[in-house]
Amino acid sequence: MQMLTLGRSGPPVSRIGLGCMGMSDFYGPANEEESIATIHAAIDAGVNLIDTGDFYGMGHNEMLIGRALRGKAREQVLLSVKFGALRSPSGGFAGFDGRPQAVKNFAAYSLKRLGTDYIDVYRPARVDPHVPIEETVGAVGDLIRSGHVRYLGLSEAGAETLRRAATVHPVADLQIEYSLVSRGLEGRILSTARELGIAITAYGVLSRGLLSGALPERIPGLRAHMPRFQGENYRRNLRLVDALAAIARDRGVTPAQLAIAWVLARGEDIVPLIGTTRRQGLREALETLPLRLTSEELAQIEAAVPAEAVAGTRYGAEQMQQLDSER
Repeated sequence: MQMLTLGRSGPPVSRIGLGCMGMSDFYGPANEEESIATIHAAIDAGVNLIDTGDFYGMGHNEMLIGRALRGKAREQVLLSVKFGALRSPSGGFAGFDGRPQAVKNFAAYSLKRLGTDYIDVYRPARVDPHVPIEETVGAVGDLIRSGHVRYLGLSEAGAETLRRAATVHPVADLQIEYSLVSRGLEGRILSTARELGIAITAYGVLSRGLLSGALPERIPGLRAHMPRFQGENYRRNLRLVDALAAIARDRGVTPAQLAIAWVLARGEDIVPLIGTTRRQGLREALETLPLRLTSEELAQIEAAVPAEAVAGTRYGAEQMQQLDSER
């Protein structure tokens, strides 16, 4: 497994990470036995970054990971945990809470569910607009000093928020959506992160399966409510995927592998998080690691899937307004 350092202040991390959200929530039912087998296969392959959120399945995802890690050496994994999203009993979202006392409360429950005495990278899932970011990251800093957390991360934060957070405590990485069809990161956010020595852990590298080339005509679950998967937007985006698939065939890889390889090529400070519930999906992703794209191939891919041709935003209007990274 290729390794790199997670930002200027972070630990050694595998070149790709495993995102576990789909094992518990949002994309329909998943087989727990296969999910645990996928986590084991990732660890056995040298993937040490395991990403979750305390609100995925209202704690189910953390408990699942906790079961998967029983009998494994704790130092084999870096547990990245997002906190702060509030859920209702019906499964809906009820905002975010970044208050210091809430941060420490969330951490206490995550430690118990994961069955560990420390979290490697702890991050607010979103920036709480009602709480100064300095207060939220200050609480994570307290957890680091007490030994309950090792490193601070952020998620979907804008450039100015990165700067403010970094004045309180070093930030190891920023988790943010990044793919061929979601490239808003490439402006001020990426340049600021690099200036500050903050790595990027990129989620949504396949745009929730859109770039896999293997989605059905009618989309179920969470994706059905996302603009890119609706009506004419979806039909237009599938034409872009067809263009990507043609390049992939010429290269002898799948569209998903080409999309992952493109993200890997953006820099060694960018770590793709592969969201999968199956060992086959993990294997397909791992096979991209030796794949090297030439500058000509990168240009060909970007010409086939130009960012400005993508139809629809990555979230609905209300959720887009909640993203500090989009302000």
